[in-house]
Amino acid sequence: MVAPIKMSGIAKDVLLAPIYLYQGHKVKRDTVRLPEPEGERQGRIQLGNSQLRDSAKMTLSEITRTLSLMIVGDSAAAGVGSLTQQEALAGKLIPALQQQPVVNAHFDALNWELQATTGHTSFDILRRLYILPTPSQPVDIMVLSVGVNDTTSNVSTAKWQQQLEQIIAIAQRKFGVRELIFSSLPPMAQMPALPSPLNNFIGAKATKLDQVLQDVCAKYNDVHYMAANFTLMAEKHANGTPIDSATMFASDGFHPSSLTYGFWAQQLAELITHLLESQLDEHSK
Repeated sequence: MVAPIKMSGIAKDVLLAPIYLYQGHKVKRDTVRLPEPEGERQGRIQLGNSQLRDSAKMTLSEITRTLSLMIVGDSAAAGVGSLTQQEALAGKLIPALQQQPVVNAHFDALNWELQATTGHTSFDILRRLYILPTPSQPVDIMVLSVGVNDTTSNVSTAKWQQQLEQIIAIAQRKFGVRELIFSSLPPMAQMPALPSPLNNFIGAKATKLDQVLQDVCAKYNDVHYMAANFTLMAEKHANGTPIDSATMFASDGFHPSSLTYGFWAQQLAELITHLLESQLDEHSK
C-alpha cells in the first residue's frame, strides 16, 4: 500500500511542477530583500553576581572560567528581519544567558561570536568552518541555524546528511565544541511569502531534511536537536495573550521577526542552561 501512495505524491508534484516553477520565480522576483542587521558580531561580556557566588559557596579564585559561545549559520542566524543585531538572535540570546543563575555562578565572562551569512547552505557553512582560524579556547556551545537554503536549492537528503556529519566532525575536531545545538528548520509551509501550493511543496521538503537532521543529531551524545516551535514559544511567553501568526515573520514574509528571535533566544538559553547544569553535575561526581 505504501508504493502507490508515494507514486501518487510524485505524480502530483510532476503535474504541479509548472505552477511550482512559476510561483518560485515570482517569489524570487517580488520578495523584499532585507539586509543583514548592523551591529557587533563578537564581544566579551563580564558576568558575575556576588549573591549567587556566596550562595554557591565559591571563592573568587574558583570562578575564573570563560564561557565560549559561537553562533553559526544562515540569514536567520545573521538576524535578517531585524534592524539591529540587538534585536536579532545573538542580541537576544546574550542577555537571556546573562539572566541564567548557573551562568553567573560558574563563569566570570562570556565570549561570543557570530559567523553567519545570508544564503549560506550546509556546504557554505562547512567551508566557512574550514577557513576560520582555530580558536585559542575550545568553544563550549556552538549554535547552528541551517537548512532553509538547502531546501530551496534542492539539496539531496544524502548530501545534506553527509554535510551535517562533516560539520559536526570539524566543529568537534577544530573548534573543540563541547555542546553542539542544531536548531530545527522553520515551518516553511507557514511562511507568508510562499503561496499555495508552493508552500506545501517547500514545507514537505523542509520536513524531510528536518527529519534527517534529527536522525543525525541522535547519533551523537554532545549534539542536540532543538525543535524551535515558534507557535509554542509564542504561547509560552505571551502570558495568555493571543499573538497574530503574521507578527512571527518579518516584513518579507520569510525571515523571523524580532519577536520570534526573542522567543527563539529564550528557548536556546533554557537548553544551554540545562546542558551546562548537566556538565557541572558530571564534574561534581
